[in-house]
Amino acid sequence: MCAVRRRWGRRQRALLWVMLLAAWEAAWGQLRYSVPEEMPKGSFVGDVAKDLGLQVQELSDRGVRVVSEDRTQYFALQGKTGHLVTAERIDREQLCRLVEKCVLLCELIVEGEMQVHRIEVEIMDINDNAPSFKEKELRMSETTAPGSRFPLPDAHDLDSGRNSLQSYELSGDEHFSLAVQAGPGGDQRPELVLAKALDREEAAFHELVLRAMDGGDPARTGTARIRVKVLDANDNAPVFSQAEYTVRVPEDVPVGSTLVTVTATDTDEGLSQPRTPTMETSDIFHLDSECGAITLLRSLDYEEGDSYELQVQARDGGGLSDTAKVTISVTDINDNAPVISVRSTLSEISEDAPMGTVVALLHVQDRDSGPNGAVGCSLDGDIPFRLEKSFDDYYRVVTARELDREQ
Repeated sequence: MCAVRRRWGRRQRALLWVMLLAAWEAAWGQLRYSVPEEMPKGSFVGDVAKDLGLQVQELSDRGVRVVSEDRTQYFALQGKTGHLVTAERIDREQLCRLVEKCVLLCELIVEGEMQVHRIEVEIMDINDNAPSFKEKELRMSETTAPGSRFPLPDAHDLDSGRNSLQSYELSGDEHFSLAVQAGPGGDQRPELVLAKALDREEAAFHELVLRAMDGGDPARTGTARIRVKVLDANDNAPVFSQAEYTVRVPEDVPVGSTLVTVTATDTDEGLSQPRTPTMETSDIFHLDSECGAITLLRSLDYEEGDSYELQVQARDGGGLSDTAKVTISVTDINDNAPVISVRSTLSEISEDAPMGTVVALLHVQDRDSGPNGAVGCSLDGDIPFRLEKSFDDYYRVVTARELDREQ
């Protein structure tokens, strides 16, 4: 009779472990919320307890916590309400300046039951930035033909969607009109069009106002003054040897290295010869105005940026100019080691636990890209455990055979 009861007890325990494993597989879920940027600290994001079917009093009993791979923890869990709230004021433009859809990721760990729920929070844009751009002075020869076009400074708006830049307007002079071209990425590029021939003796300068408007409600506007200086005749403009310079460099290229050299020529003589080339101010690259060499000012990091576009301009003494684009592509090297984080672990386990029992939850991440970021995991030594790939970058340590405490 005692032997029968022992066998029945073992079957019950084995059935219990199978049910726990099934619950483990069902626990891997994902929650999605959205919240406007710039909300005060402690603002409501989502009712995690309700969405997961948990009672509020269970949160502390089960050891529920929110973790993130970012250094800054943007979200927190309120134990009294089960609500996910903001832990910091979130600036969408600071976090996702080059990304149209801004999504922050965090994970809800139910430590007592070894459950993980991935949480995606989309940060919605608000119209908190106005378009802005620099004032500019243009120089044009009085022999410039009507219909000629000159690029104007682009306005920049850190907001996205309808809250970003939508249109331009030009006012100030009958000699000029505005044209807006669509760039390869759908961006708007304003151009000044000469509508009427210039006469330096009539007017040596023309003052214009360029306005940029976004689509917010109410709309925000930025303005720039465009000053056109009329010069005496100059027949030929400088010409770069290439309209576009493209170079690929590894991310560990030494600081001070010359990445590319640009050159421009002009068939005119005297003051109409091309002057030193210029480039937009950059804290990463430097243009030597004497020889046209572009050098590196600080170390590159592929994970921070894999491509940079620069514009260089050569202008002669008569005010004519040519512009070339320089594209610098950064290639990844294996400069980051994998990082292993123990998300959860059992402090003890019964020796009669069945094979496949989960004893630890691990997270493995490598910041490199492509093959350099591919990670393989293994357990060393003759131990009764094995690794199983579980969820994205997660692994489980499970029992590989029956345990024997006496051994």
